[in-house]
Amino acid sequence: MRQKFIENGYETVEFEEKADIYVINTCTVTNMSDRKSRQIIRRVKDNNESAILAVTGCYAQVAKDELDKIDDIDIVLGNSEKKDIVKYVEDFANKKENIVADIMKEKSAIEFEVAAYTEKTRAVVKIQDGCDRFCSYCIIPYARGRVRSRSIQDIVDEITEISKQGIKEVVITGIHIASYGKDFKKDIGLIDLLKEINKIEGIKRIRLGSIEPIIINENFINELIKLEKVCDHFHLSLQSGCDETLKRMNRRYTTKEFENVTNLIKENYPNVALTTDIIVGFPGETDKEFLQTYQYLDKINFYKMHIFKYSPRKGTKAAVMENQIDGNLKELRSNKLIELSNKNQKQQNEKYIGKELEVLFEEQEREYIKGHTTNYIMVYVKTSDTSIENTIKIVKIIDTQGESLIGMIGNG
Repeated sequence: MRQKFIENGYETVEFEEKADIYVINTCTVTNMSDRKSRQIIRRVKDNNESAILAVTGCYAQVAKDELDKIDDIDIVLGNSEKKDIVKYVEDFANKKENIVADIMKEKSAIEFEVAAYTEKTRAVVKIQDGCDRFCSYCIIPYARGRVRSRSIQDIVDEITEISKQGIKEVVITGIHIASYGKDFKKDIGLIDLLKEINKIEGIKRIRLGSIEPIIINENFINELIKLEKVCDHFHLSLQSGCDETLKRMNRRYTTKEFENVTNLIKENYPNVALTTDIIVGFPGETDKEFLQTYQYLDKINFYKMHIFKYSPRKGTKAAVMENQIDGNLKELRSNKLIELSNKNQKQQNEKYIGKELEVLFEEQEREYIKGHTTNYIMVYVKTSDTSIENTIKIVKIIDTQGESLIGMIGNG
């Protein structure tokens, strides 16, 4: 959206500065994100009372009637309409507009123009939108619609242009990338796309975003390990380590199936970093179920776990389930899992001391330059040599610091 405005002659400023137009791209994955979106909306007109305020994104998609009641908002756009935001802003004539189409009727993905906004060394490329899984806790299918995949050629064209900017790493993202291609008439899937991306000259690393484990089997792995640019970091969305909880969540795998996937990955990627998402306090989660989750997570030994306290979302099945969990109990369970995650990460980081790792350096931070390993561990090297930004170097790890590693290049 920012790119669209600049292409049409607009100047962008920091959000806190005075502007003529403010765009808020909202999130609705939790109650907290709804609340933060509303708080930011209320702040805008304090900066410029006469500014045009456009609100779009997932909260706008699922709660357009709520937003219509907030006087400060001038334009509400759904996820399908945001691509034309400049047109809607320029057509605005002092009358409130609420334009949110039924996202479930969307049949195709938006073909993206080449990304103009990237990090110095990394670009995020969205390959599909929508989700057909309908997990019982999740509002996202209602906000994003059904699975809609971009064509392989469109994605390859975008990444080819990105590589010409000197960017060496692409992150493959989407709402549910494991479903990539399921909406095509031909038998095309994520592995077919990755094979084509792997051929692009100049791209050195392909990093996968969050992926549901159901896609990973022996055939998939056997093809994946042939692609030397794919990074050995996998974020597998688990959510619970208890089968009964997974059933209530409408997750379509068992803990045993998930464990088989992690073992398959570890066998083929010896230095792999496995990360995951976990929800605590899901409706009906007993002390016994939580203990099963804790023990299961301890056994899998993830590098890092992102812990979320269950947040009821209006319109989902889980929001009306019996046995909703007390907030204090959620907090206790969350803290226990965060403690386990921190312990695992510390132990795994210490194993790298004395080893040499490949690091793609990104930017200077005080007296250090920082970058990531292939398995997405942050490494700091003490140097003022900014010429190594956006280069890949072999670094010897000499220490750990928090979640990061400290290293040295050559003779230091």
